[in-house]
Amino acid sequence: MELATLGAGCFWCVEAVFLDLNGVESVKSGYSGGHIKNPAYKEVCTGRTGHAEVVQIAYDPKIISFGEILEVFWMVHDPTTLNRQGADVGTQYRSAIFYHNEEQKEVAELAKTTAGESGDWSSPIVTEITAFEVFYPAEDYHNNYFALNGDQPYCSAVVRPKVEKFRKLFKDKLKARQQ
Repeated sequence: MELATLGAGCFWCVEAVFLDLNGVESVKSGYSGGHIKNPAYKEVCTGRTGHAEVVQIAYDPKIISFGEILEVFWMVHDPTTLNRQGADVGTQYRSAIFYHNEEQKEVAELAKTTAGESGDWSSPIVTEITAFEVFYPAEDYHNNYFALNGDQPYCSAVVRPKVEKFRKLFKDKLKARQQ
């Protein structure tokens, strides 16, 4: 297994998408990119810890590549909005790729350039590409949040449309149980 650590706004949205992706073994919600140790959700929400809400994805590179994971990443959030995804505002919601090795860094930089030249967005991509340092797992209630709380207003209004968009765009990459 290899790891990918990505920030694309609220981790509930990102986790729900990547859990359905074939080749993904697990997805954990958490925090990365900040300056305090072991942050709590309430601290991260203030925007003062420097952490982004992220997911850490364990995937099988024999089934799915890091590049394919990034294809999904670009399409399930708006990488052109600085420190914001929809109504979620703050540095904790920034678009970020925390690369784990030089190969991931190269793939991420090429993918960002390619995505920027694709014409899919009318504004420049602002996604940061930063070396991974540490991942702090989120509190347990954040994991599998959409599956456990799908009827909550935020999940219905924000998470579900992202999951539906993903399933439509990437139906050939879904786990068998989701097809």
